[in-house]
Amino acid sequence: MRFRASIQNIHTFTKFTASLASLGHIAWVRLDDKDVRFTVIPEQGTQVWSVLSIDTIFETYTIQSAAPNNTINLEVPLAPLQRALKSAQNAIAANIRLTKKDNIPLLSLTITTQKISGTVDGHSADSSGSIGTQGTRSDDNDYIDSRQERETMVTQDVPVRVLAPSSVEGLHEPRCREPDVHIVLPNLMQLKSISDRFTKMALSTKGPGRAGLGSAASGPKLELSGNMQGCLRLGLHTDAMRISSLWTGLENPELDPSQVADGEEGLANHPSTRMKALGDPTGQSNEGWATVRVEGRDWGRVLSVGRLGGRVIACFCHDHALILYVFLSGNEPNETDSVITYYISSYAT
Repeated sequence: MRFRASIQNIHTFTKFTASLASLGHIAWVRLDDKDVRFTVIPEQGTQVWSVLSIDTIFETYTIQSAAPNNTINLEVPLAPLQRALKSAQNAIAANIRLTKKDNIPLLSLTITTQKISGTVDGHSADSSGSIGTQGTRSDDNDYIDSRQERETMVTQDVPVRVLAPSSVEGLHEPRCREPDVHIVLPNLMQLKSISDRFTKMALSTKGPGRAGLGSAASGPKLELSGNMQGCLRLGLHTDAMRISSLWTGLENPELDPSQVADGEEGLANHPSTRMKALGDPTGQSNEGWATVRVEGRDWGRVLSVGRLGGRVIACFCHDHALILYVFLSGNEPNETDSVITYYISSYAT
């Protein structure tokens, strides 16, 4: 079993890992010849199923195992991985490999940094900026300015578990019915700012001694609604207040008949097609909306993926679930997009 790769986009990898770490402690990582998959399935809260093209993160990539497609399954603690990646933010090179020390499997991250030392205006200078008295004079007016670059290598080890194929073969993405509404979300960081503000307002109306606020199920709930007229609404409804924000003019992507069961006929009877005939583009009509209720703090953590950029399509299954598809464009024109999928269950009213 062998895995070794050079990381070409350390900032993207770090932000991606941070977004996962906010939702769970452990990730199931599946590496193979075709792509890299990170899956987070917490006991409670949002599930994440991501499929990243190899080129999204890695440059050189070597993998070998006895399994089909050279698949390697790992259980990886996200916080240590995130810390290791953060230490590589200013690296000139970073490599990661699967290794073993004292019979413990590790993801070993080797970081190469560069320090500069040399002379400035005829005086020796080290990388800390201190100046000595040595210099080489070529004439009365000119000094030789030489610099010396020095590379430093640091290794960060992340303990992992190697999983047998049989232990993960039963894992699969949640099954949901066809969505009632699909809509492109506005800027996620803007949406996060408003969502976090609503959540804080809801918390401020609760007494400090109320039990259960630490769990996702008992935290403040936000109401998120969308229609097929390009409208999105975020609301907070409590005994003490009723507030909402409305976005209009958003995009409702067209469905591809080839991707819908029964093709054109299936598309004509699709729930979103029926919803499109209802409502109005101003968002004032009460008809044609699909609504889910999400836990405010969990929702805010999901929206942190906005730091990665990319196009986000939200699929609403009314009163059942919200599915987010985050598309990260590849570095090359013909490169396949990477997709991060979030499954968020709706809480009952």
